[in-house]
Amino acid sequence: MRSLTELLSDDPAWPLVKQQIASARNEVEVLEAREPARSDTLHALQVTTRSPMGALAYETGGLLVDHGWLRILGSGNPRMPRTLVDWNRGRAWHRPGSPPALLLVADDVVGGSFAVNGGALAGPAGHVHYFAPDELEWECLDVGYSDFLSWAFSGDLEAFYSDLRWPGWQEEVAPLPGDRGISVYPFLWAAGPPVASRSRTRIPMAELVDIQFDARRQVGGDEGGSAQSPSSSQPSPEDAKPRPWWKLW
Repeated sequence: MRSLTELLSDDPAWPLVKQQIASARNEVEVLEAREPARSDTLHALQVTTRSPMGALAYETGGLLVDHGWLRILGSGNPRMPRTLVDWNRGRAWHRPGSPPALLLVADDVVGGSFAVNGGALAGPAGHVHYFAPDELEWECLDVGYSDFLSWAFSGDLEAFYSDLRWPGWQEEVAPLPGDRGISVYPFLWAAGPPVASRSRTRIPMAELVDIQFDARRQVGGDEGGSAQSPSSSQPSPEDAKPRPWWKLW
């Protein structure tokens, strides 16, 4: 385990990330980082502040993007009372002290999760995958964490989430703290009317995400971090319905 001093780089990534946020096309709210949470989070992650992930964990309590629809995890804040490390413990990171096979780094208000692949999923290590709440599948987005941040800040989120949003979602989502989400019923993966015609309930994010991971297990998959077969969570080519990530800029 490297000490906190060793993880604090003389060439941190935060100035570059701040620059990206300043020029972002999407609304980004930077939540204040606080001690001792930011030091504890960085030390547990064992990544340096030279990396964008380490910089976010140390310099922010998290980011709320696009009226809070997208939440990027940091070291926690009253507006986002969950940290990058605590959110993964017991959910995707089962052996603290060893690298996680999957690291959940962000999620959206309807329970979709973004994770960095550490070997639990098919595809290159380090690539970000999206757990789609309407498909119950992990989709490889073919980008690393840094490019994921760039997309979150300036990509076309409206197009990416076109099937999951409803008229007036901004007013409904913006007041929510980062540990609350919106459960849609019938569930997004179930047949039913358009999302605008379904009922919506505010519930804890932990409950919302765990419901979806449980549903994935019930249909023969896994919940990400405890995958026993790296390829078991991937849809077959003929069944996959990946979102057109590369078209959203």
